[in-house]
Amino acid sequence: METSSSRRTSSGGGRRLRIAIVTPGRFHVVDLARELLALGHDVTLYSPLPPWQTRRMGVPISHSRWLGPIAAGAVLAARRAMRSSRLREAAARAVGEAVDLSAAAALGPCDVVIGMSGLSLRTLQRARRRFGAVAIVERSSQHILAQREILAALDPSGRRPELVVPRWTVERELAEYEVADRISVPARHVVRSFVARGVPEARLLRNPFGTDIARFRPTPPPPAGTRRIVMAGSWSLQKGADVLVEAWRRLDRERPVELVHCGAVVDVPVPREARFLAAGFLSQAELWRRYGEANVFALASRQEGMAVVQLQALASGLPLVCTTRTGGEDLRDYLADPEAVSVVPPEDPEALAAALDAALERPPRLVDGARDALGEGRHALSWRGYAERWDDNLKELCG
Repeated sequence: METSSSRRTSSGGGRRLRIAIVTPGRFHVVDLARELLALGHDVTLYSPLPPWQTRRMGVPISHSRWLGPIAAGAVLAARRAMRSSRLREAAARAVGEAVDLSAAAALGPCDVVIGMSGLSLRTLQRARRRFGAVAIVERSSQHILAQREILAALDPSGRRPELVVPRWTVERELAEYEVADRISVPARHVVRSFVARGVPEARLLRNPFGTDIARFRPTPPPPAGTRRIVMAGSWSLQKGADVLVEAWRRLDRERPVELVHCGAVVDVPVPREARFLAAGFLSQAELWRRYGEANVFALASRQEGMAVVQLQALASGLPLVCTTRTGGEDLRDYLADPEAVSVVPPEDPEALAAALDAALERPPRLVDGARDALGEGRHALSWRGYAERWDDNLKELCG
């Protein structure tokens, strides 16, 4: 289910809902909490994040419930354990258990509970049983079984922990899908993965993410003669970095083109060619500047739900070339220039190269000298637009 979004500044006279949102950290649901508050709902964010930190993110202290030393300690320990493949799985499980147990214990009266998948089972159960709340699990990736299949194909030996989905994760997620009244997902390909595994489409709420449109503003085209591709995210097999490199090299052999990567290097070798730049971790302002210097944004992901970096790039004026597993196809619905998004199959460097070549040559849509693919769709792909679609869905669910 997805409903249209219109501009509004309050709940418009509709029912003011008590909404509980559970998250282990700084994820998109923090932006959702902030924007649902602005729309007039009574929102409480349950998180290991300290209230002074969530206040900086726009959620007042009075609407932020710290989950205490157990959950916060588990998150801190997990960050350290991520450096060790041996401890990574145990750390992830500890976070899920700690956040879920703490949130379930702290949960107050609510009409709706929105819990991040993998760490909300007890919270969803308690909200339904004690308060009669509508329980919604927020699933940002494909169905857990589809995700496991994709990752297992990247490492048939099963020796790389970061590509293995543990049995306890699968069991917990499947239980959450069963308990929840609705499952919120960001993209059509995620919907398809659930329907293929027997989940009725009527139980799914499809709502593409938003982004910070004030920070990621339209940019002027780069100087004539520039041929530059940018990619943001982990340099990894999941993100299809190896496929992107092969596509880029095909283009570069025909005519010089630069490739810029912004983010961490994980499990794909970094090219040694002079026209490749590893920019590393960047601030949001620096990332926007890199977008402004490029002609096209590329994302060759094999596995994810919807990458927010795609929205950032589009909001900055870049065309997008992506795979069918990034959520990019959904973004076309909101663009003044739908052809600014090109979608290709994963694992296909030839198709990726052809789409990138076409995007490099295609003149951008210009408004007042700046590249602007979004037009009137700009608001719809803001965090406020994202929350408005949530608001419409919640009003339909709660009456």
